Amino acid sequence: MITGSAFFPAPAYRQEGGVSSRLAREVFQKGGTHMPNGPGPKEIKITFPEAVQGGAYANNMVVAHTKEEFILDFLMVAPPAGIVTARVIVSPGHMKRILEALRDNVSKYETTFGAIQKAEEPKGRIGFS
Repeated sequence: MITGSAFFPAPAYRQEGGVSSRLAREVFQKGGTHMPNGPGPKEIKITFPEAVQGGAYANNMVVAHTKEEFILDFLMVAPPAGIVTARVIVSPGHMKRILEALRDNVSKYETTFGAIQKAEEPKGRIGFS
């Protein structure tokens, strides 16, 4: 189930020809998303391009930062090689909201399904070519 938080209301995904998936349809039926600030609720129409609907699998992640941004590289590693499957660049303030949303959703997940066992750290060094 797609859920939101105080910082990330669940988005309303629309695409040509209707709603993109069962999960997105659930979100859309709940009324969309609203901006938390401003003179009143405003719906933001989100386009969900077909090319990204399948998502990007990652079993590892590398994080770097500068004063102005955080860079999150999501990797699919299958030794002896790996590939970056997605790169997300966000502001420090947005990174704080992402962390809060992740904490909130992990807590909800564990309440429903039980404690998540921490994965073993990968062995070896990951480097970029």
